Amino acid sequence: MGKIEQEVHESVSLVAPPAFEAWINGFLAWVQLEKGLSANTITSYETDLTQCALFLHDREVSHWKEAKLDDYSAWISSLTDCQYAVASLARKLSALRMMIRYFVAEGELGENHTELLGNPKKRRTLPHCLTIPEIEKILDAPNLSTPLGKRDRALLELMYGSGLRVSEICMIPVNAFDPDEGFARVFGKGAKERVVPVGRYATEAVRNYLHGGRPFLTKEGTGGELFLSMRGKAISRKMVWVLVKRYAKKAGIEKKVSPHGLRHSFATHLLMGGADVRSVQEMLGHADIGTTQIYTHVGSERLLDEHANFHPLAQD
Repeated sequence: MGKIEQEVHESVSLVAPPAFEAWINGFLAWVQLEKGLSANTITSYETDLTQCALFLHDREVSHWKEAKLDDYSAWISSLTDCQYAVASLARKLSALRMMIRYFVAEGELGENHTELLGNPKKRRTLPHCLTIPEIEKILDAPNLSTPLGKRDRALLELMYGSGLRVSEICMIPVNAFDPDEGFARVFGKGAKERVVPVGRYATEAVRNYLHGGRPFLTKEGTGGELFLSMRGKAISRKMVWVLVKRYAKKAGIEKKVSPHGLRHSFATHLLMGGADVRSVQEMLGHADIGTTQIYTHVGSERLLDEHANFHPLAQD
């Protein structure tokens, strides 16, 4: 079961033991009235606290009043072993801490053991990267005899060729693209504008789409976005995900492929080709160069793999 499916399953199937449930309900009522948290957050907190209560009950802890630091620490460790995302772990711990803090303030508990729990640390994982031949297969997958195929080819070329985020590819307007100068203006995180280069193949694909694709997708009320859906509206993030996965499957690529994977591949291939880290940082729109430097590790690992696989003295 995947992470999202797992949490959805939990949210509809978990019921806390009565002694725990009464306190959870009291806390959630207070949160709703005093903190103004969203309904989704409150639902998530209910799932998190119920999950904790069931874990404590399995350890023969019959009430929140009996729970000790070791019990809470064991719960967090069990979640880590289940490979929950760090963001999910942080939310679960936040819900528990907030509830215990509330009951200490109310005089129901005399000690807050949760304050001694360490915060979950973000695991810095290396991004998935496609090989250049795999990228070429994906780019060649759309059918250029149709308006949608022209759109999809331009979209894929621009995502990989300029390292754009999904949100950026969905929002980029027609007038942001300058085929003669070979660049595009995009607005990234925090509405920060940056100029990205557009290569020859991406430029050709976008021109082809503008002349033989987009005019067939426009409808009354169509806005100025470059990439349109069949309804003449700006293409959605969800549709971009669907397209990337569809063309990866059509290209015969079995590994996990996502829109962000094209961006990862853009950065990795640039650095492996000798590009300057600062230049790649600027093209990606990273505020912190440390975020960009992770791609240098990808390149180094790729080189080590190539050496191990093909150098005669490195083979068994």
